[in-house]
Amino acid sequence: SICQDKRLCVYPQAAPEYAHSIRLDGDIILGGLFPVHARGDRGTPCGELKKEKGIHRLEAMMFAIDLINKDPELLPNITLGARILDTCSRDTYALEQSLTFVQALIERDGSDVRCANGDPPIFTKPDKIVGVIGAAASSVSIMVANILRLFKIPQISYASTAPELSDNTRYDFFSRVVPPDSYQAQAMMDIVTAMEWNYVSTLASEGNYGESGVEAFIQISRETGGVCIAQSLKIPREPRPGEFDKIIRRLLETSNARAIIMFANEDDIRRVLDAAKRNNQTGHFLWVGSDSWGSKISPVIGQERVAEGAITILPKRASVDAFDRYFRSRSLSNNRRNVWFAEFWEENFNCKLGMHGKRPGSLKKCTGLEKVGRDSSYEQEGKVQFVMDAVYAMAHALHRMHRELCYGYPGLCPRMANNIDGKELLNHIRAVNFNGSAGTPVVFNENGDAPGRYDIFQYQITNRSTTEYRVIGSWTNKLHLKVEAMRWRMGDPTFPASVCSLPCRTGERKKVVKGVPCCWHCERCEGYHFQASEFTCELCPYEKRPDANRTGCTPIPIIKLEWHSPWAIVPVFIAMLGIIATSFVIVTFVRYNDTPIVRASGREMSYVLLTGIFLCYAITFLMIATPDVGVCSLRRIFLGLGMCFSYAALLTKTNRIHRIFEQGKKSVTAPRFISPASQLVITFSLISVQLLGVFVWFAVDPPHTVVDYGEQRTQDPTAARGVLKCDISDLSLICSLGYSILLMVTCTVYAIKTRGVPETFNEAKPIGFTMYTTCIIWLAFIPIFFGTSQSAERMYIQTTTLTISLSLSASVSLGMLYMPKVYIILFHPEQNVPKRKRSFKAIVTAATMSGKLTQKGGDRPNGEVKTELCESMETNSE
Repeated sequence: SICQDKRLCVYPQAAPEYAHSIRLDGDIILGGLFPVHARGDRGTPCGELKKEKGIHRLEAMMFAIDLINKDPELLPNITLGARILDTCSRDTYALEQSLTFVQALIERDGSDVRCANGDPPIFTKPDKIVGVIGAAASSVSIMVANILRLFKIPQISYASTAPELSDNTRYDFFSRVVPPDSYQAQAMMDIVTAMEWNYVSTLASEGNYGESGVEAFIQISRETGGVCIAQSLKIPREPRPGEFDKIIRRLLETSNARAIIMFANEDDIRRVLDAAKRNNQTGHFLWVGSDSWGSKISPVIGQERVAEGAITILPKRASVDAFDRYFRSRSLSNNRRNVWFAEFWEENFNCKLGMHGKRPGSLKKCTGLEKVGRDSSYEQEGKVQFVMDAVYAMAHALHRMHRELCYGYPGLCPRMANNIDGKELLNHIRAVNFNGSAGTPVVFNENGDAPGRYDIFQYQITNRSTTEYRVIGSWTNKLHLKVEAMRWRMGDPTFPASVCSLPCRTGERKKVVKGVPCCWHCERCEGYHFQASEFTCELCPYEKRPDANRTGCTPIPIIKLEWHSPWAIVPVFIAMLGIIATSFVIVTFVRYNDTPIVRASGREMSYVLLTGIFLCYAITFLMIATPDVGVCSLRRIFLGLGMCFSYAALLTKTNRIHRIFEQGKKSVTAPRFISPASQLVITFSLISVQLLGVFVWFAVDPPHTVVDYGEQRTQDPTAARGVLKCDISDLSLICSLGYSILLMVTCTVYAIKTRGVPETFNEAKPIGFTMYTTCIIWLAFIPIFFGTSQSAERMYIQTTTLTISLSLSASVSLGMLYMPKVYIILFHPEQNVPKRKRSFKAIVTAATMSGKLTQKGGDRPNGEVKTELCESMETNSE
């Protein structure tokens, strides 16, 4: 305030003067916030000077303003000024400093200020700030943005990357020319995914930058899936001794999570690497660092081996050559506008400026003739480009606003001179689109964020003495990685792993650990299951089995009883012998058809019986033949027909003998239906029952083939086979053979009843022995056939058992009933002679008496009585 007489002015309390600031006059004043000094220790707000992050950046802002003021195309006839403040890298201190920017918008109450003569004071009007460039740290930008938004002052940051600042509802006047950490987190996620790492840990420095960066990474991992967070650790602001060793030990608790995602400041990065080195973990961890690591040398000095292979990320940037020329030309004489430049000079050249220098312990005095880049090392700080882009973005927005509000008006028109609407200026800021100082486009999205453009580096040791950050890719909304440029420990080009569980082999499903989708146990798809998906096994269709890899199903091989199988060779051999023998007997009987032996055997019934025997042998070939509709039809017909022929004929014979002797006990009259024609009618009547049953079977269930996959469905699918067979169930088989077995049992009963007939009478005794033997064969057949129903060799055993049983039954009948006759016919023809004929009564009486007079019967030639009886009965029956 200014009184008319300053000596008369009385102030209740003097307002503090902001000594640490730079003021550049202009028509439009921009604010600037830079971390010129580090955070102070022990209660002091500011610490050491930050040469690069502080001086380089604020000089970049002033350089950009100089260029804009000289540009006739940008804001012509309008001069930009600046009010630049030091944040001292502390959010609370920065908040106090930033109140300077809003002073012009706060009405002062002068009621408590009076001059001595009682006149009210006259207040000097502070500079009106239309926009602010800064700040650097996200925590500082957040604190300042909360104040600036109240007064609608737009803010453009050149280094704040916290995702929280993208919230347009809370930080609506905040914009930035650097991409937010959410983009950085997405780029890091894309790197992790490209490396096929799915199990990682995160490490963050306590504070907004570290915590929000990790939070963004974790959020992306949840949304995209595929990457699990093993541990998420935080480095305290004031770490206790041993804190970093403890962090390394905790990271080793999940040793499979080798990849460590780091959002930490460079001091914390250096101490983490040092702790890993102390704990002998060189080469174990795979570091993925954010832009706070970038391509900096300071975190890796002295621990190159631990840091080897680290992948880091840095916003894509370029060095601004014009700034290098500008800054190298700065000196104490031509840069008096920078109030901190003298302090920078002492720090940079390690000298002392006069008695009031900031470095009292310096060994030499500054001459003022030192030159930046000649007498000291110089490298442009990485954010210089972004500082200049932020200033130019504000200038372009003001230019657009001037063109809209003051079109054709030289300089500021009243609409802009009196009051620049912050909301309107913000809209113009969000609409800018120009090429920045590095030639890359400067644009903002609806949240005020710049597009994500990053370079991907890897820290590599090319030989024993050379280390470098090598560019291995870039990220611009999508990752472009040069895999061939990557190198790992000792030059190994193969990708190291950071996975909780190794991939399952083919044919194995993942059984995910509850709550940790990246960790699983591998379970083999067992039995007839195949791997249907990554997480499931499914049962193959009944007619299929898993393939070799268990990734699909293949048809189960179909088998049948082959002719060359031992199970077929034996029954076929027996059947062929039987057919030959049967054919031989038939030929012999036909050849000697009119001889007494043949006639005595009952020629017609013998041929029927021999036909049945032949069919019993022949069915073997049908049972082994490849099943089809024709073969299955013939099986149904002839399976029981051969036995039916045989036992129908034998039953008719035994029944005839029984009736003859029962009738002989009552009278001498021959019983009815004992003639050959009658016998044939009876026999074929019995056979027709079998045929009728078969035809009914045909009508109810037409013959067809089936493939039985259950018969040889072993526990090992590779041994599983489908059996091609006729659709004849065990029950159907028993029904088919049941009638023949009934005939056989009935025949056996008659054989028992006629056991008292003299042994020389017809064929009663051989028939009896035949039936007893046949019953034994079929009694043995039943347990073998049904006892093997669960066997894997069921088809072979049952078919072989059935065919051999049929062949044995036929062989018993053939051997006992016909071989003796053939023997007599061929080798003893003298016994095959006719005898004199007598009456039926005489013959029956003689036969009956022969049981009592065995001696006399024994003196007569073999078969004499039998032949005589048969011939007589044959004659009497005709």
